Amino acid sequence: MFSRLFGRRREVSEPPAAPAGMRFYAVGDIHGRIDLLTLLHAKMREDAAAAAPDLRKIAVYLGDYVDRGDASRAVIDHLIGEPLPGFERVFLKGNHEAIMLDFLDDPLVGRGWLFNGGDATLYSYGVGFESAANREERLGRMRDGLEAALPPAHRAFLDSLALYHVAGDYLFVHAGIRPGRALDEQTEEDLLWIREEFLGSGDHHGHCVVHGHTISSTPDVRNNRIGIDTGAYFSGRLTCLVLEGRSQRLIQT
Repeated sequence: MFSRLFGRRREVSEPPAAPAGMRFYAVGDIHGRIDLLTLLHAKMREDAAAAAPDLRKIAVYLGDYVDRGDASRAVIDHLIGEPLPGFERVFLKGNHEAIMLDFLDDPLVGRGWLFNGGDATLYSYGVGFESAANREERLGRMRDGLEAALPPAHRAFLDSLALYHVAGDYLFVHAGIRPGRALDEQTEEDLLWIREEFLGSGDHHGHCVVHGHTISSTPDVRNNRIGIDTGAYFSGRLTCLVLEGRSQRLIQT
């Protein structure tokens, strides 16, 4: 059973627990793979159908909906629809959504964004590499093209993304947290970007942290955290962690 992978944690004598009467479905980094997302949603609906009628079902998406895969626009369209009837939904911000929003505010950000998969997002919105006299002008035209092509509902979705979500003994966040710092003192940069300091820490963080951002071939299960970014955009494996009571299990494409 997946929960057996948990040992004793520092200052904690029992495995973490989700709130009573709730089942959480945490979804890892999607990165434009609408094909995998629709398949995973079908599996989640099938799983939820066997649950007690009064059980609250909450889907928590850990961010990075866009970039790299070729269907970022379709992913956001799908998410703002109603793909999971009967589920409550929580959408967290990933570093790739942050860069996309930064690009809309400052086109020069595009220099880095394009090399991190932003080119695929632009193409999904019908924006190409415009010809221009110089790079700055080209990036400006591309930003203007994206701004014109971005549906208002998509911009509202991006602007509404939360930085983290707490439920019972779990903290859901895109990248992780800075060890030794209270949750209300965490910076957005750490919540969206942190790696080594968080990944290498054996400290108990007050919650078991469920996160994406850092790719592993299989879910990275530690005493104090669970990483579920399994590199969907190239591996074909999109991961959902199901949490109910003190149990943990997986649904994957």
